[in-house]
Amino acid sequence: MQLRVNPDGAAMNKIFVLDTNVLLHDPMAIHAFAEHRVVIPMTVLEELDAIKDRRDKDVSREARIAINAIDDILENASPKAIQQGVEIPGTAAKRGTLAIFPDQLIDHSNSALLLNNPVHHYNDDRIINVALHLQAEDDKRVVCLVTKDINMRLKAKGSGLEHVEDYKKDKVVDDIEFMAKGYEQYQGDFWAQVEKVETLHGDDGSVRYRLDRAYLPDAYPQMLVFDEQQFAGQVLEVGEKHIEILHLDKDRLLEQTLWGISPRNFEQAMAFHLIQRDDVDLMVMTGPAGSGKTLIALAYGLQAILEEKRFDKIVVARSTPPIAEDIGFLPGTEEEKMAPWLAAFDDNLEVLHSGDENMTSSIEYIKERANIQFKSLNFMRGRSFNNAYIIIDEAQGLTQFQLKSIITRVGNNSKIIVLGNLAQIDNKYISPLTSGLTYLVEKSKAFQHAAIMHVNGIERSRIAAFAEEQL
Repeated sequence: MQLRVNPDGAAMNKIFVLDTNVLLHDPMAIHAFAEHRVVIPMTVLEELDAIKDRRDKDVSREARIAINAIDDILENASPKAIQQGVEIPGTAAKRGTLAIFPDQLIDHSNSALLLNNPVHHYNDDRIINVALHLQAEDDKRVVCLVTKDINMRLKAKGSGLEHVEDYKKDKVVDDIEFMAKGYEQYQGDFWAQVEKVETLHGDDGSVRYRLDRAYLPDAYPQMLVFDEQQFAGQVLEVGEKHIEILHLDKDRLLEQTLWGISPRNFEQAMAFHLIQRDDVDLMVMTGPAGSGKTLIALAYGLQAILEEKRFDKIVVARSTPPIAEDIGFLPGTEEEKMAPWLAAFDDNLEVLHSGDENMTSSIEYIKERANIQFKSLNFMRGRSFNNAYIIIDEAQGLTQFQLKSIITRVGNNSKIIVLGNLAQIDNKYISPLTSGLTYLVEKSKAFQHAAIMHVNGIERSRIAAFAEEQL
């Protein structure tokens, strides 16, 4: 969308009307529109006020943060200034402003949108009407409604609103196919294209190759590279002109073991290698159901605690639906209350100990020895985890704001593993392109102490592979 220009050549700022779900998705969204005017309808404030006291701690927390962010900007402004627009800090040079629109003062009596509609849709329609009202006031200025709700975008366009958009600030790739996978495969022989390389030998027997970055222009730290021949390597350093690659042995990668299991394909082998590296504090594993993500994460955790004594505990966490908070009133430990949402980890513990004579006793013994703690993400914020191995499961349904608030809880001598399948998102306001998992992959790939691996091979069963690929 292009800015309209006044006759004197000055650009006319756009007006962005924000829906409630945008502020729940990103509570700091008001800062994302540069020099333009951000308008918050009164109905949005009313919805945020109702949401901030809900039992769903994730969404209520985001509502409170959004309200506080708005108040920080408007608290000292006069009522007239609030309606006209108050400068947003950090955008002073660009003169971005924030305004509240008193949509309760609009005469909605002639609006076909609002007739005989239930309350939820009634609020949506009031917000749409704000954008329509502003558009009617000045048809030369771009007025854009920003909402995560697809149906609301369709209704707004059908009602005559010229500009309607999804919130795109957190979209880090244009197509999910372009998301980093953690590796790059070359057809044929990788070294056939390399004219000059410097070979470095380490005191520990390791071999590094230093070559021109032009051969791997998209390289990032911890990325693995392999070809159809025998070459495999790991990018260790990325400079402006050169990169350094650690030589890896393909056969040895496939021969690795973690807590009694071995990789079944090369992608799993690369994940085995990366998760064991001491210099990796954050690892993101993506891939379809049945690809082995959870099994690999859990196997390394048990080995790191019980054999290597690297951490004091395993913290396993995932987001739970709002109804899960009701179980807080029931008797039992937090682990027992979380059991319905973390059954997959028990399934994987069974796989890891399927050969034991008394599997049930073995699993309980391992849980106690490894100090495995099951947590809901709803209760992790505000805490710090030191000397811990942390597994975040089902991360595809989290926003980038939620993931950030979790990862900032990681303390000293800890490692966090984030798992997710972008094909199984059940949050209606999140798509694979806007998922916090996608955001984390793209933002963390340049971090020296982060690793990414897309484990694509489905090793669960023939029927699982069929369902994942064809249904």
